[in-house]
Amino acid sequence: MIKVFQWIYTAYSALIFATLMMIFGLFILIPLVLHPKGDRISFFFIRLWAGGWAFLSGIRFEVHGQEVVERSTPYIYIFNHRSFIDAPLIALVITQRIRAIGKKELTKIPIFGLVVSKLAVWVDRSDPESRKASLEKLILILRKGISVVVSPEGTRNNTPETLLPFHKGAFLLSIETQTPIIEIAVLGADHCMKRGSLLLRPGKIKVYFSKPLLPPAPSTTAVEEFSTICRNRLEAMILAHE
Repeated sequence: MIKVFQWIYTAYSALIFATLMMIFGLFILIPLVLHPKGDRISFFFIRLWAGGWAFLSGIRFEVHGQEVVERSTPYIYIFNHRSFIDAPLIALVITQRIRAIGKKELTKIPIFGLVVSKLAVWVDRSDPESRKASLEKLILILRKGISVVVSPEGTRNNTPETLLPFHKGAFLLSIETQTPIIEIAVLGADHCMKRGSLLLRPGKIKVYFSKPLLPPAPSTTAVEEFSTICRNRLEAMILAHE
């Protein structure tokens, strides 16, 4: 019986998501097409879309530490990734202009894929040329003063481990551009929607921002060492607030 109610709730939430997507889709896309800085307007409507969906779906957010963000400074944000809900969550809690690393599979979702394609850099992690091209695009984005969001785990974590091993791209990018990293610990998203399940449930998601961490100077060991430092710190943040 509980499963039946959960399926009904999930269908209701999906309908709300799709309805809001239809309402706000053009308001998001048109500014992106008309002007390079049109994303300022687009993000306003993206946050209305994500926030409206979360509110009507009974998903609440408790955010800590946003005051560490200097609005005029570009950052590389990294976060622990355990649920599909992380996508609207990130758009809500980061109040800067942002671009994210994305998987090409998302482009197949009607309207949503079109919107995301304007605000994401696609990468095939198994293809060295794709990784190199995406890194070059992200460097240009940071030089424009736009922040970047990366999930260094590379995929959603469905294991008992706090974090999966980190890919090194975010840390190479940080060192090469000398852009500070802000870590975001997300707790509770996987209770609302687990990986491998389509079922959704209401709940509270807690989000914690770290203080910006300045990258070291380039060296032969800097990327590996910086990656380890960031992973240990993000893991400590998660464990401290569980």
